[in-house]
Amino acid sequence: MESSPIRSPGASLPKGEARRVRYNRHRGRHLQMDDIKKKLQDEIAALEYELRTQLPKEILKARAHGDLRENAEFHAAKERQRFVDARLAQLKKRLAEFSMIDLSRIPRDRVGLGSTVVVLDLDRNEELTFKLVVSEEADAAKGMISTTSPIGKGLVGKKAGDEVVIPSPGGTRRLEILQVTTIHDAAG
Repeated sequence: MESSPIRSPGASLPKGEARRVRYNRHRGRHLQMDDIKKKLQDEIAALEYELRTQLPKEILKARAHGDLRENAEFHAAKERQRFVDARLAQLKKRLAEFSMIDLSRIPRDRVGLGSTVVVLDLDRNEELTFKLVVSEEADAAKGMISTTSPIGKGLVGKKAGDEVVIPSPGGTRRLEILQVTTIHDAAG
C-alpha cells in the first residue's frame, strides 16, 4: 500500500483535497493495521502448511536414505523445521500484540503511535519530521520510525515544547518537539 508523503506543517491543500486527506488518513490508519495483520496471517498460514505438510514429507524421504548421522538432507529438513517453528511462534506473538492495540487509548495530547512529530535537532539546528509507526511499517528514509526505535521510544509520551535526549551509537541527540499531530488530530 502506498503511503502519502508527510506534509510540512502549515502546508495548504486545495479545499476539496483537505477533507479527502483527513478522511483517508483516518481510514488509512485502520487499513494499514489491517494490511499488516493480513500479511502476518498469510505468512503464518504458509509456514503452518510447510511445517505440517511439506517438512514431514521431506523428513520421511530423507529417512528412507538410511543412516541419519551422515544424512545431510535429514539434518537440513530438521533444521528448517526448527526455524519454521520458531518463526511461527514469533509471528503469532506479534499478531497477538496487534490485536491488543486499542487506537482509542492512544493519547490525544502527547506523542504516540501514529503521531507526526516535528522536532528541532538542537545540535544541528535542523528541523525534522517523523511519523511514529509499528516496526513493520518503519522506513527511516521516509521519516517513518518505529515506536520501538531509540528515537521513537524517546518521543513517545512527550508534548510540544518538551526537550528529549536520545542516546545513539554516534552519541546523544537533543531534540526539541515543535509540533505534535496525533492520529486523533489527523482523523478530525
